[in-house]
Amino acid sequence: MPHLPPFIAPTRFSDSAAALAQVQLIYANSINHLRLAMQRFVAGTELPGHVRACYPFVRVQTDTVNRHTHADAARLSYGFVASAGRFETTLTRPDLFAHYLLEQFTLLLANHGVELEVGTSNQPIPVHFSFAENDHVEGSLSPERRQLMRDVFDLPDLAAMDDGIANGTHVPRPGEPQPLGLFTAPRVDYSLQRLRHYTGTAPEHFQNFVLFTNYQFYIDEFIALGHAQMAQAASEYVAFVEPGNVVTSRANSKLGSEKLGSDSNFAPAELGSDPNFPSRTGTPPPRLPQMPAYHLVRADGSGISMVNIGVGPANAKTITDHIAVLRPHAWIMLGHCAGLRSTQQLGDFVLAHGYVREDHVLDEELPLWVPLPALAEIQVALASAVSQVTQLKGSELKSIMRTGTVASTDNRNWELLPDNGPQRRFSQSRAVALDMESATIAANGFRFRVPYGTLLCVSDKPLHGEIKLPGMANHFYRERVDQHLRIGIRALELLRAQGVAQLHSRKLRSFAEVAFQ
Repeated sequence: MPHLPPFIAPTRFSDSAAALAQVQLIYANSINHLRLAMQRFVAGTELPGHVRACYPFVRVQTDTVNRHTHADAARLSYGFVASAGRFETTLTRPDLFAHYLLEQFTLLLANHGVELEVGTSNQPIPVHFSFAENDHVEGSLSPERRQLMRDVFDLPDLAAMDDGIANGTHVPRPGEPQPLGLFTAPRVDYSLQRLRHYTGTAPEHFQNFVLFTNYQFYIDEFIALGHAQMAQAASEYVAFVEPGNVVTSRANSKLGSEKLGSDSNFAPAELGSDPNFPSRTGTPPPRLPQMPAYHLVRADGSGISMVNIGVGPANAKTITDHIAVLRPHAWIMLGHCAGLRSTQQLGDFVLAHGYVREDHVLDEELPLWVPLPALAEIQVALASAVSQVTQLKGSELKSIMRTGTVASTDNRNWELLPDNGPQRRFSQSRAVALDMESATIAANGFRFRVPYGTLLCVSDKPLHGEIKLPGMANHFYRERVDQHLRIGIRALELLRAQGVAQLHSRKLRSFAEVAFQ
């Protein structure tokens, strides 16, 4: 017989804050139940049956597609269901997603004029997803006791974590509600765990605007910029977070741990003896994680996170699969590329407006016949940022930046393939540049409804005899990395300033779309 927490019956709400509070109550009861049971299990205590606790759910039911809302909300591409019927999703980490959930609940209530129903679902919470940030209680178990966990607790169920909703392949069973969000609660929890592993930072530190790169040079510049910002008492950024959850607070900052997430090791009492200088808490890891992340934090979460994804489309897919559950407002790729046109110069910029996908990692999830549209807001912000940082306009700006198609390949040594097959395809596609990650970043942005963009820098021209040589590469990196990074940051600042409501383009949403952003 299952050992369950006290049951909390479904309740209807016409107030979004009250609905969120109920979600938080149900989740807290479920998590506390699992944690207490796990502590008893580790201590060797026999438990009264199979331990189970389930995720909260939110449900909305409407008998009409008509909406009741004001003009500003009507322009949003999310916040409403696509048809009459019953819609539902399971929820997790309402502490982390409180602001996000409050917005979604508020829009649903305003758009449809019906109550939200909040209750306890039938979807079990895997015990692994109940552990706090620094809990490693299972590490003290014997192999026999660890094997027994399968009989006592619910473990992750991959069948509850697939991306069918995001991929557009999910078909509800007869009588089953339609989805409200792109991700189920177990899928979100899985990605939150993976983010800690791959990036070395807690999900709480991730900001709503993300830069990706595959070069440590860019990260080094971002770290220097982050520490420089922390030395400025008037900076709009309140903290800089590095792998290991190492937090440097801004001089004179009074930001508390509640602003950096409940699991943060940052606390007001640890600001240092002199408030006029930045303080630093936490311990760097003995080695960097696979895809280290760094965060320039704003108090409202609208700062900038930067991730070194390493080389290759598989890494690009892996990290964007997981960051997508945080529902960022935009992500942009900053990297290097091979220039394919003789008129390009080393150091020129390429603003991608189309992609040739020869990376293959998303062929099953997103068929090749699906186009990846350029998003006007991102394109304009990137072009404006290049102009502002370089101080060039008109024909001078065009002389260093080309807009065109970027091809991405999973073969770094494509030049060595016989019969010039790749070259012929690149020519037929009118591609102006080639890299390994950009199309994957864009494709997963399209797939997960996250606004995306790419600005690359030409580092070699293999079709024209200009390959990377050590001396040439060192000079190139010194000259271009800082400028390129500042352009990416400026583009995100412009996007933030214009308002995120304009970012979530209808181009990224289908005619039968989930309600949640």
